[in-house]
Amino acid sequence: MDDGDSPERRPPRGLASRDAPSSSRRYSLFVGVAFVALVIFALVNSLSSDEGGLLGTDSAANGAPVPPFSVPIALGSLTGDANVFQDDCDSSRNPCPEGDRRTPACEVEGDEVIRVCDLFDRPLAISFWFTRGGDCLPSQDAFDEIAERYGDRVNFLSINVRDEREEVREIVEERGWEVPVGYDADGAVANLYRVGGCPTAALAFPGGILAGGVVGEQNFTTKALAKRLDELIAESRRRADTDR
Repeated sequence: MDDGDSPERRPPRGLASRDAPSSSRRYSLFVGVAFVALVIFALVNSLSSDEGGLLGTDSAANGAPVPPFSVPIALGSLTGDANVFQDDCDSSRNPCPEGDRRTPACEVEGDEVIRVCDLFDRPLAISFWFTRGGDCLPSQDAFDEIAERYGDRVNFLSINVRDEREEVREIVEERGWEVPVGYDADGAVANLYRVGGCPTAALAFPGGILAGGVVGEQNFTTKALAKRLDELIAESRRRADTDR
């Protein structure tokens, strides 16, 4: 993702400037028995990863840095895929060859860009959702409601995964969500975070350290989310006191 101001850098994969022409995106919907549809859905959306278990079901990654990314604001006009680059080179060579330079996710600039690194000053909750394969919208209603209650203590971010952009805009506007919504056009962020279903949320301590995941509708009620956030805030304070 690049704003295009630097002629020396090749724009990273996907995200163009707001003046660039929008590319058309086509999606296919496979219909079949429930089990087959679920398997195909997971394959098409690439929401799982071979690098470990799924977010919220495997605690092995807890305590590790959350992966950096930047995404277009869903309600904006900036087009393209997410930037998930952690370094500034598409090559292992040092120094980096001119033609392999790229902008790391946390260095992308632009008014219509959300950088997760900018949210690391507080505890953080990132919710992933999509409309195909299930009804995640009531869970996102609860996520938005809890964000209003905890917004002075926790940073919140909602990420839509691979839905049609116009549909995402309509949903956000119709339901009146106030949480910032990023658009993960090709599922790169969801794959990076090992999202296996909807609803799923990643919780992080200040500084961008993974605290765990929240999975399933029963855990996305306002009462259940409030409990997890209270725990996240309390543990964040304990960690901060320990580090002093």
